[in-house]
Amino acid sequence: MHRVCFTLRVDPARLDEYRARHADVWPEMLVALRDAGWRSYTLHLAEDGLLVGVLETDDLAAAQAAMEATEVNRRWQAGMAEFFPDLADGRADRGLRVLEEVFDLDAQLARHGEATTS
Repeated sequence: MHRVCFTLRVDPARLDEYRARHADVWPEMLVALRDAGWRSYTLHLAEDGLLVGVLETDDLAAAQAAMEATEVNRRWQAGMAEFFPDLADGRADRGLRVLEEVFDLDAQLARHGEATTS
């Protein structure tokens, strides 16, 4: 399993509406994400529009491809495109900027023979 962190930029003038849409995501979208292999998926939003996503998955490319194949994702992306004016096609699912992991506390503790508390 891999942990993935990515960023996007939400239109700062629309943050409240973006939050509201994510407060009650369509049940079929939630199921599609789960079935496509997105686990422990969270989004974090800064007041300047910086959006940070974190998820666990066995294979990010496969999880993205599985979502791309769903009708619910096409509808969701079409409805959310207006929040991402910096993306040419407005498709946040295609505009993820994946960040490199440079530190993992648990991995380093394990390497030094220390127990983790999680």
